[in-house]
Amino acid sequence: MNKEIKAGLIWAGTILALSFGAVTARKLGYLDGDTVTRLVMCINGLLIVWYGNRIPKTVIARSAHARQAQRVAAWSQVLSGLVYTGLFVFAPIRVAALGGAGAVLAGVAVTLGYCVSRRAKTKAA
Repeated sequence: MNKEIKAGLIWAGTILALSFGAVTARKLGYLDGDTVTRLVMCINGLLIVWYGNRIPKTVIARSAHARQAQRVAAWSQVLSGLVYTGLFVFAPIRVAALGGAGAVLAGVAVTLGYCVSRRAKTKAA
C-alpha cells in the first residue's frame, strides 16, 4: 500500500475514533458540547498542518520557481492550520469558527497571490 494512502487512512481513523470517543464521553456526561466541538475542530486543524508540512516532501517540483511556490504553499498552510487550531483551543466557538475559516482562506489566498505574482513577473521578464 502507498505510504501516503496509509497515512491518510491513519488520519481518517484517528479523526473518527476521536469523534466517536468524544461523542460517547459527552453522552456519558464527561464532556460538554463545546469541548467535543473543540476536539474535533482541533484535530482537523492539525490535519491541515500535517498536510502543509508534507507538501515539499511529496510533490516533486522541477523548476526553482515551482519549488519556491511549494514552500510558500506549505508555510501558508502550516501557519493557517496552526492559527485555526489555536483559535479552537482558546477563542469562543463563534470567534474560532469565523477566525479559523478566515485563517484557512487567507492561507489559500497567500498561495494563489504568490503564484499569480510570480507568473506576472516571469511573463514581464
